[in-house]
Amino acid sequence: MNTPTSSSDATAFAPEWLALRETADARARNHELSAALNARFALRDRVSVVDIGCGTGANLRATAPLLPGSQHWTLIDNDAGLLAAARRAILKWADEGEDVGAGELKVHKGASAIEIKFARVDLANAIEDALPAKVDLVTASAFFDLVSAEFIRQFAAAIARRRAVFYGVLTYNGIQRWTPHRPQDNAMTSAFHRHQMRDKGFGLAAGPLAPVNLSDQFSMHDYSVVEGDSAWVL
Repeated sequence: MNTPTSSSDATAFAPEWLALRETADARARNHELSAALNARFALRDRVSVVDIGCGTGANLRATAPLLPGSQHWTLIDNDAGLLAAARRAILKWADEGEDVGAGELKVHKGASAIEIKFARVDLANAIEDALPAKVDLVTASAFFDLVSAEFIRQFAAAIARRRAVFYGVLTYNGIQRWTPHRPQDNAMTSAFHRHQMRDKGFGLAAGPLAPVNLSDQFSMHDYSVVEGDSAWVL
């Protein structure tokens, strides 16, 4: 679930909110899909990765341990404040790190050497331009329920043209269970879904239909699609 900082800026997210949810996000990740990603690149020495809607870099911190030791990441977001917060958070997370110029970082975490580039991009209007011509892996976390079905169609086509692997995590599917149950639970869920499907800057959002849209679009491009539950437990 994503909460904008204000109704007047539907795509802005508070770094404090993203930090608050990071532990729950990490706990919710599907271990079978993590293992599949690890196996996919197990024989590679180096991997290039693009993370779209990167926020404060939580997806890099969770995914990097699954990948080969030499990594190059491009972190993309349209919020300059979040990109700055990502730099700070990644440097704090790393065992050691340095600014190597041009706004790029080089960090070490465990046995991994990670080069990181930060790019401010309006993804709603430039998804094709945002992706390099050659990339091994494109990933995003808690992102696709915010975008439109048309954006998902364009995104899948762009990934397919590059024959890149896609790894999407924490995409809301509309399922909520509350314990103990209260009479207001259904009304709250309905209100949340109405909010989810409002325009977040990409057109009317896919909301809880995003996982189905993603699966359908990648299947149309002859991808093998593997899905798994990643329930938020609070």
